[in-house]
Amino acid sequence: MTPREIVNALDRYIIGQDEAKRAVAIALRNRYRRSCLPPELREEITPKNIIMLGPTGVGKTEIARRLAKLVEAPFVKVEASKYTEVGYVGRDVESMVRDLVEESIRLTKQKRMELVKDAAAAATEQRLVELLLPQQKRAARPVNPLQFLLGSGQAEPEEPKPTEEEQQARKTLREQTLERLRAGLLEKEIVEIEVEESINAMMFGASGMEVDMGGMLGDLLPKKKKSKRMPVEHARSILMQQESEKRIDPDDVNREALYNAEQNGIIFLDEIDKIAGSANQMGADVSREGVQRDILPIVEGTTVSTKYGPVKTDFILFIGAGAFHVAKVSDLIPELQGRFPIRVTLKDLSEDDFYAILTQPDNAVTKQYAALLKPDNVNLSFTEDALREIAKFAFRANEQNENIGARRLHTVMENLLNDISFNANGQHPMIDVVVDGAYVDAHLSAEWGEDNISKYIL
Repeated sequence: MTPREIVNALDRYIIGQDEAKRAVAIALRNRYRRSCLPPELREEITPKNIIMLGPTGVGKTEIARRLAKLVEAPFVKVEASKYTEVGYVGRDVESMVRDLVEESIRLTKQKRMELVKDAAAAATEQRLVELLLPQQKRAARPVNPLQFLLGSGQAEPEEPKPTEEEQQARKTLREQTLERLRAGLLEKEIVEIEVEESINAMMFGASGMEVDMGGMLGDLLPKKKKSKRMPVEHARSILMQQESEKRIDPDDVNREALYNAEQNGIIFLDEIDKIAGSANQMGADVSREGVQRDILPIVEGTTVSTKYGPVKTDFILFIGAGAFHVAKVSDLIPELQGRFPIRVTLKDLSEDDFYAILTQPDNAVTKQYAALLKPDNVNLSFTEDALREIAKFAFRANEQNENIGARRLHTVMENLLNDISFNANGQHPMIDVVVDGAYVDAHLSAEWGEDNISKYIL
């Protein structure tokens, strides 16, 4: 995709913030340009990491998330404030890379499973038929001849082999069961299947860092299985997973996933302003500069060990974000600042921006509420003046209270549609509910006002 096409795709979900969209679009296109270069030159070109400055709710995370979805790149969002310096109890900064690898494994496995979906579905269907059919009696195992001669045991008579008529009858029963299964008539039938037990154990190492013992031991210890009884509708997804995994090579998945994480991974470092602080600072935030120094080698480029193999971070794109109300970018250590050469400032949302958010995006909040009420036989719609009034109230709330950006719309919409959502029950025929400007004023103005807006403070 060209940078202009990337921006156009982002415009479908995010209003405004053109500077940030252009920056991420160029960064994404540069990856393609780099891939076209000779190997010796390609290794010399690293991503230009980005820092986004702006208040909450203006689209920082959404831009990065949508960017990753456009190219199906591994993406993780982490909060920088959750990490601690080595020696303190908390999360190790290298765990963000391990999280990225896990996401890359999931994406790669999902793609491989999509390729074998038809074969896995056919095998799952046959396994379900076998589980639904009455089990045939197994032939008795004969006793050891020596035991038989010594009189210590006696062979039980073997079951006679099924006759041709019995085999034909079972074949007919199998075909009938398969037809009923495909028709959805056996979804509530109970079957017994074997599932693997997972090992979930977290502990803290000697340095205070989190250690996933379940992940470490899971590959060393043999898989323990247990039988579970469940309906066919639930068993199908588990069997489908098992059959799909039989048809993909885990080594190939790991190899492709590691490469994808290294070359195309995106790590979104949120709340990076929370770790900006002076070296002379004392108290609970004493380790903030230490966290920056621990993050620095990850961003500069290092090799992190994971249970799937070593991962180089040289070509991972890092996008930092923060409100920077109190701290400034210059409060970060100079070495870390230098690793984020591109800085973009996201603007506060205006009243017109709120109106655009209500009307333009594919996933606009008004469309979401209309879709939610459809199952309860309510056809919800909004007039032009109603949307203008909603935008006005949302903007006023942010202006006079804490600015939480577009998230304020959810607060306003919930209060506006409270009565409709409560009374809709689906026990009536389809009705049309049109929300106009007068309805918005009647339900919000009484409590809103200039002086009474406490209800909208989150």
